[in-house]
Amino acid sequence: MNADERFLVTGALGCIGSWTVRQLAEAGTPLVAADIGDDRQRWRLLDPSLEDRVTIVECDVTDAEGFFRLVERHRITHIVHLAALQVPFVRARPMQGARVNVEGVAVVLEAARRASGQVRGLSLASSIAVYGEADRYGDSPLPHDAPAAPTTLYGAYKQANEWMARIYAADYGVPSITLRPAVVYGPGRDQGLTSSPTLAMLAAAVGRPYHIAWGGSAAYQHAADVAAAFVAAARAAADGPSDAYNLPGETATMEEVVEAIREVAGDGPRITFEPSPLPFPSAFDASPLERRLGRVHTTPLREGIRQTVAAFREAAAAGRIDPDRLLAA
Repeated sequence: MNADERFLVTGALGCIGSWTVRQLAEAGTPLVAADIGDDRQRWRLLDPSLEDRVTIVECDVTDAEGFFRLVERHRITHIVHLAALQVPFVRARPMQGARVNVEGVAVVLEAARRASGQVRGLSLASSIAVYGEADRYGDSPLPHDAPAAPTTLYGAYKQANEWMARIYAADYGVPSITLRPAVVYGPGRDQGLTSSPTLAMLAAAVGRPYHIAWGGSAAYQHAADVAAAFVAAARAAADGPSDAYNLPGETATMEEVVEAIREVAGDGPRITFEPSPLPFPSAFDASPLERRLGRVHTTPLREGIRQTVAAFREAAAAGRIDPDRLLAA
C-alpha cells in the first residue's frame, strides 16, 4: 500500500464489492465505498465491524456529474468498478440494464479521463458471459483473447465494456484492466445466475434441502480471491496495456461440488441439481493475467467450501444472516 492511495469501490454492497471493502479496510487502505443502496447485510455477514469502520456514500453510476464530483471531492487515486445488474435483472429490464451496465461504465471511464492527473488505475468487471457455448471452443483451457459470442444481453453489455475500456486507453490514455470472473462463490454470493452453489452451501449449513438449477462443469472462484485480483488490477493498470483477462479458477463438476458440500456439512437434507450445464466454457487460461499481476491466489475449492459453510453456520448462530429470506429467493 502507498500512503497516498485512496480507493473508490462501486457496487460496494454487492458480494465482490463487500469482499473488496473488507480487504482494503483490513489493510488500512483509505477507501470510499459507494453504492446506490444501503443494505449492509453482506458487510455484517463478512465482518460486523465494517459498518463502523467504513463510510458508504450513495452513488448512482448513471449520474455522470455526481460521479465526477465524487471522484474529485474524495481525491480518488484508484477505482474498482463493480456496480452492475446481474443476468436475471438485465433480462427483466433490458434498458435499465444497459443504463447501469454500459452507460455506467462509460461514466466511470470518463471520470478517470477527467481526473487523469489524479486517478492512476482502474479495474472493471466483465464476465465469462462474453463467451458462447462451451462446444464452440473445444476442450483446451480458453485463452483470454478467444472470440466473444455472448448469449445474453448481460454478456453483450460486458463485451461492450471491454471494448470501451480499450478505446479509452487508446484515445485518452485511461489505464484499466478488465477481469472476467466465472462462478464466484462464498459468503455474500446470493444473487445472479451462478449464485446457486453458494446458496446450496448455506442450505447445507443450516440443515435445509436445496435444488441447484444447473449442472455440468464450471470454473469456481472464491469471492475473496476475486476481490484481491480486482484490487491488484487497479494498482497494476498503469503498468501495461489496457486489456481484459480471464481469472484463474478450479474446474469441477456439479457432482464434485455437491459431494464436497456433503463432506463438509455432513449428511443431511439432500442437495440436488439439474443436469443442464451453464452456457459457458469451464476452463480458462489465466497465464496472461498472472504475467501481468504476478501470482493470483486461488483457494482450493474444497477449502473454500469448508470456509463458506463454517462462515454461514457462525453467522446463522449469531443472527447475522437470514437463511429463510435468502433460500426463498
